[in-house]
Amino acid sequence: MKRSLLAAAAAFAMFATPAIADGKLSEDEAKAATAAAAAWGCEGGTWEKETEASGIFELDDAKCKDGGKYDLKFDKDYKLMNMTRD
Repeated sequence: MKRSLLAAAAAFAMFATPAIADGKLSEDEAKAATAAAAAWGCEGGTWEKETEASGIFELDDAKCKDGGKYDLKFDKDYKLMNMTRD
C-alpha cells in the first residue's frame, strides 16, 4: 500500500510541476541580441527568450566565423554567458 501511494505521489509531482516554455523576442530584443551574436562572429539560428523571468536569450544553431554551428546564451544585458558547439 505504501509503495503504491509513493508511486502515485511521485507521478503526481512529476506532472503537477509547471511547464517552462521559451518565448519569442520582441523586435528591440531581437535587434540587440542579433548584434551581440554578430560581435562574436555568429549569425542565423533560432532565438528564444526564457520566460521564467531570468532574462536569458538563447540562440540555437548559429553559424559562426569558424564554420561551426553553436548554441549561445546571453544574459539580460546581452553579454555572452555560454557558447557550446553543436
